[in-house]
Amino acid sequence: MRRVLRTAAVAAGAAMIGYGVYGLLADPYIGDPLGVLRWAVGGLLLHDGLWLPLVCAVGAVAARRTAVRAALAVAAAVTAVALPVVLRANDDHGNPSVLPLPYLRNWLLALAVIALATTAAALLRRHRRRRGPR
Repeated sequence: MRRVLRTAAVAAGAAMIGYGVYGLLADPYIGDPLGVLRWAVGGLLLHDGLWLPLVCAVGAVAARRTAVRAALAVAAAVTAVALPVVLRANDDHGNPSVLPLPYLRNWLLALAVIALATTAAALLRRHRRRRGPR
């Protein structure tokens, strides 16, 4: 049964990749498909070669608890998505609608929510452990 599910997952993934490549090559708005491919490979190398090992190393060194590791992984993902717009916050080239939101504040709020949710989960787990089984 596992082999069947694994084969189906691989086939579905390959079909999605094929559909994406077809869309890339057939889209009339993409003038340089090789540029998109270089960008995608660069992003993959940056992620798998630098970002992922860094996040794993920090998680292994800084956090012994699973909840904290999970929070660090989520915070790293949020940071990876938010950092480009946070760094370009004042670079609107005279058009305030390009980057209209307070991205630094929103990123910090997202990190605070992650920290609060992790703290609440840890406190709830500690409380349940102290109460014991019913």
